[in-house]
Amino acid sequence: MPIETTKNIWHNGQLIPWEKANIHVMSHVIHYGSSVFEGIRCYTQPGGAGVFRLPEHMKRLVNSAKIYRMPLPFTVEQLSDAVVDVVEANGVAPCYVRPIAFRGYGEIGVNPLKSPVEVYIANFPWGKYVPGDAGADVCISSWNRLAPNTMPSLAKAGANYMNSQLIRMEADINGYSEGIALDTNGYLSEGSGENLFVVQNGTLYTTPLANSVLNGITRDSIIVLARQLGIPVAEQALPREMLYICDEAFFTGTAAEVTHLRSVDRILVGDGKMGPITSALHKAFFDIVNGLAPDRYNWLTPVKVREAVTA
Repeated sequence: MPIETTKNIWHNGQLIPWEKANIHVMSHVIHYGSSVFEGIRCYTQPGGAGVFRLPEHMKRLVNSAKIYRMPLPFTVEQLSDAVVDVVEANGVAPCYVRPIAFRGYGEIGVNPLKSPVEVYIANFPWGKYVPGDAGADVCISSWNRLAPNTMPSLAKAGANYMNSQLIRMEADINGYSEGIALDTNGYLSEGSGENLFVVQNGTLYTTPLANSVLNGITRDSIIVLARQLGIPVAEQALPREMLYICDEAFFTGTAAEVTHLRSVDRILVGDGKMGPITSALHKAFFDIVNGLAPDRYNWLTPVKVREAVTA
């Protein structure tokens, strides 16, 4: 979907004009995919706005960089403050926030260690990510997720998303909203950019981190909310056919939020409608982020915007 520009982008500690946020074509990241990034949402609240689980996102960014031996010159706290600064400077909420750190211009060659690290943070309006107002029609992809000893799934790295692009393009070409990858052992992993949950006989199941999934922050939030609502939660390996016979299934993610699956491989999930457990979790999540229920977990970092805009 097209990017809707805003006024400022944060770069290495300073706000710069959007149109000045450029890099050289010989930057290391362009040739070797050496980047780590985050996706964060800022929601409107009564009387203001709030960034969802900001410290956790910034901690994951720092951890992703650590895995790739990419020293960041900013702390979690400094990066969190920078997000607040750029959202307030642009005055746009609700919005999507994209922090990214990458190897910049310096040297050519696979070894990245002598290329400088650049950090940018942008924010812009962004609405629904997974198509389908009545639920998403998805497929099992022919592309597997990467094996654990090839590319680290716990790092949210730009290079990992080449695999995601193959999954999403294949799904789109074949008329689906999204694709779901299996891991190298044939068990369910995740969508191209979403974690996966299924409901069977009142229990909420999700694929564990060992199945080559990202440690999603929305995923964690849904697990917390499920336990608070008294819904049993199990993290375990799941066979593909579980999606064909389960009662409910849904995606979670910063972009996808909570999106129920209507069908998988043209087989309806349940009756195709959002089921009761998915509905309860969907409501609990959106009530908190939209300020309709108390933020009992302190998930929202307040930001001041002059006037909320519709994404």
